[in-house]
Amino acid sequence: MEEQHQAVVVDCDHSSIEIEREVLRDVCGEVPWLACKTEDEIIGQCAEAEGMLLQYAPATRRVLEKLPRCKVIARYGVGVDTVDLEAASERGIVICNVPDYGTEEVSDHALALMLALTRRIVPANALVRSGRWDCSLLQPIFRHQVQTIGIIGLGRIGQAMARKTHALGMKVIGHDPYPPSSGLPGYITPTGLDELLRKADVVSVHCPLNDQTRHLLDEARLALMKPTAYLVNTARGHIVDEEALDRLLGGKKLAGAAMDVLAKEPGPADHPLFRHDNFLCTPHMAWNSEESARELKRKAAEEVRTVLLGGAPRYQVNRF
Repeated sequence: MEEQHQAVVVDCDHSSIEIEREVLRDVCGEVPWLACKTEDEIIGQCAEAEGMLLQYAPATRRVLEKLPRCKVIARYGVGVDTVDLEAASERGIVICNVPDYGTEEVSDHALALMLALTRRIVPANALVRSGRWDCSLLQPIFRHQVQTIGIIGLGRIGQAMARKTHALGMKVIGHDPYPPSSGLPGYITPTGLDELLRKADVVSVHCPLNDQTRHLLDEARLALMKPTAYLVNTARGHIVDEEALDRLLGGKKLAGAAMDVLAKEPGPADHPLFRHDNFLCTPHMAWNSEESARELKRKAAEEVRTVLLGGAPRYQVNRF
């Protein structure tokens, strides 16, 4: 019989953790499903855990210093901005994510948001429902084959978005200070960030949130965009300065924006951006499909299992 380890699901908003429990059953026995939201709750309930799966709970330096047995933390998702990677590395704790579970879903969602904006789907539907069958009220609409999309972040999802918009006939330009070592497809033209913002008819955000990208799109950078351009963000809310975006939309300096993420989630009903007719928002659902949800849970649990058994995980994000 395998040595029994202790693993916990610190928090998740899923309807079940049966997939995780099945993956970990032979090495961990029962896996408690907690609902920790604060540092103190994690410290108080996870002190004996060797493996942890978490979604929103903060794995800060203070928390990690109080987890003497912890060997591995797997986060449900791609971003690891809720985890102090430096503190984890100092303590020899392996941090894993699941970077490839929703590549197609997120890029599909970004594409859908882009098309809803560029083809004016939402206002068109509202016009028809109000009894006005008049497309002249929706102008201007431009042909995609003469437009340029600028993609910020050229990892898995950014490249998938590039592939799909290239298939529409759009010219694709992209910016990433750390481009993939495997190289980029020939239809992506690398460019500087400011140049991308000036040239693009659609800007789609696919970079991670970190100290360098927090408010990457501030007022000065957003102001570089064409007044006919659209912004799409399916990455992280804090990458875009929402107050600046509100001012630009209010001043008709942008044609519109669509976001699946906000700086504070859930977004309050009185969020200033919600007053704009040319702003679309979805509830952080770009990753979601029946298939991606199962894959996320299975792969996160497999990372914990691998490390507890002394193996090398597939998706370790920190090094020590």
